[in-house]
Amino acid sequence: MVKTIVAIACVYLIAVVGWVTLAGTITYRTETQDTDLKREVGQLWGTPLEQNAPVATLGVDRKELTEEWDDARKRRKIEHRTVTDKYDAPIIENSVQLGLALDQRQKGLLWYSTYSVRFSGDYVFENTQDKDGVLTINFLFPAASGHYDDFKFEVDGASVPLTRQNATMIVATIPCTAKSRHRLGVAYKSQGLDRFTYRFGEGISEVRNFKLVATTDFDGYDHPANTISPVSKERLERGWQLTWDYKDLIAGNGIGIEMPQKINPGPMAARISFFAPVSLGFFFFLIFVISMLRGIRIHPMNYFFLASAFFAFHLLLAYLVDHISIHAAFALCSMVSIILVVSYMRIVVGNRFAFLEVAAAQLVYLIGFSYAFFFEGFTGLAVTIGSIITLFVVMQSTARIDWTQRFNLDGQVGAPVEAKPSLAAGD
Repeated sequence: MVKTIVAIACVYLIAVVGWVTLAGTITYRTETQDTDLKREVGQLWGTPLEQNAPVATLGVDRKELTEEWDDARKRRKIEHRTVTDKYDAPIIENSVQLGLALDQRQKGLLWYSTYSVRFSGDYVFENTQDKDGVLTINFLFPAASGHYDDFKFEVDGASVPLTRQNATMIVATIPCTAKSRHRLGVAYKSQGLDRFTYRFGEGISEVRNFKLVATTDFDGYDHPANTISPVSKERLERGWQLTWDYKDLIAGNGIGIEMPQKINPGPMAARISFFAPVSLGFFFFLIFVISMLRGIRIHPMNYFFLASAFFAFHLLLAYLVDHISIHAAFALCSMVSIILVVSYMRIVVGNRFAFLEVAAAQLVYLIGFSYAFFFEGFTGLAVTIGSIITLFVVMQSTARIDWTQRFNLDGQVGAPVEAKPSLAAGD
């Protein structure tokens, strides 16, 4: 008995080495692909977008008289020059409309949450000074490498000349009278990746009469770290309408919407492979106990082929998820592994043991434990419950066994509780 257990343990350790190697290979493939593929997706579809509120400054020219002593001519030199004083022109009304449409794409072992966005902003700037001047409006695009269709930039309902300040900023200037207000309307359509963020300004900003309404065509959204949750949300036929509405807000955080993430095949296959030794350990343990209770001889070499059939599940899954959906790949790999195990054990120990005990154990410990990874946050709980149930069943079934007698038989299984099935009888 002891020799048999040692041999089975060696088979188990060989399988563990194989799974660790496979999981490491999948992880390396995923991380290598992610760097290159994310850059390609960003070039084709866009990057995470972060839109900042526009900024306006009032420039007021004034004449300044300067006097300097001219040593060469031994007299004072008087100069007149124009100096421009800068004043902030705050936004006193903000009305932003945001439409987000999800269009997730798969490349290699990873899914990317790409989306299209319709942005529309209506802002009112106020000249708080009793002076006439020039109002300069700066608008910063959310990404330098993005593209912006149906772009609109109007001040007081009319298009104005624009100049490019740098790769992401455009500037418009208009005459501004004392105590006047000017309305800016800006809109565009674009594409992005993973999240959309709206910032009130740099650092802590005062925001007055602010309203942002975001409409999505998807569920499962989230809010990135250091962003504000919506004041209200309403369920639509497809997606949600999220509203941020403030009268007078002082905040250093912005507003953000994180796109829902699909299950990434690469990381999922790697996690399942890393966990595989636990599944095989439970399977071996239960099969060993049942075979001992039934008086069925299963050679360590048989355990080796069972471990190989388990490994085939994870190996096939690792390379199949590149080509079909992970759910379809999981179903196909499960079917292949069950056929390998049951068809083999049917010949080794007979139909009844193969189709009942072996198949049931494989469904629970290989298929069930692996599928638990599809339920984020419940994997550990599912495995714990399964482990406790297994422990209970085994403890109740073996409570009357004299283990001293069993292990003193020098490799021989003790008196069977139940007669070994007869292959000749067609079992």
